[in-house]
Amino acid sequence: MVPLDEIIRLKEKYKFRVLVDESNSFGVLGKTGRGLTEHYGIPIQKVDIITAGMGYALATTGGFCTGSAKVVDHQRLSGAGYCFSASLPPYLASAAITAIDVLEESHELLVRLQENVTLLWNGLSQVRGIKVMSNALSPLVFLQLENTSGSFKSDSMLLQEIVDRMLEDEAVLLTVSKRSLLDNCKLPAGIQLFVSAAHKKSDLLQVIQSLKSVVESVLDRK
Repeated sequence: MVPLDEIIRLKEKYKFRVLVDESNSFGVLGKTGRGLTEHYGIPIQKVDIITAGMGYALATTGGFCTGSAKVVDHQRLSGAGYCFSASLPPYLASAAITAIDVLEESHELLVRLQENVTLLWNGLSQVRGIKVMSNALSPLVFLQLENTSGSFKSDSMLLQEIVDRMLEDEAVLLTVSKRSLLDNCKLPAGIQLFVSAAHKKSDLLQVIQSLKSVVESVLDRK
């Protein structure tokens, strides 16, 4: 998770602009789901531009980009996507508004989501052979080999075997992280899991137990 409080401190010291993509934090972090700014207690005015895709917590499609009145006016005049692209269909905008209304009316979904994240994070932290690399508050759970070979290709092949076994033997669908050869940031190979408020605790406990069994079985043969 990005240390937004530290970034804002550096922004104010060195006078640069901050653009934050809240796609994975909007509707997830903060007491009312308003994202990173609420999570860190930072006034939203200190972030110049906030963007987010609406295909995550809002369960629709499209996205938004917002900021000060000056920034928004500039986007309207200079944004090719705004000037020449088709507008979001009304029914998708209505779906996003309804999803926001649900989040504002009750924080039950946010509480349930964090309970599920904590349950899965704590459980997977006890699995021998892998380690949880993601933040304990994030519903995007990233697992990495405890003893990496140092080779992205070799680690990916081993993790893919674990993923294939999980699907074949346990009927659990996981994904191995991918990266482009053009990426400057060489992220390690890992397994990605995505937690939602709709998951039952029994589902998560089953995933923990299944992954423990499969990981130990695969790694013991190596």
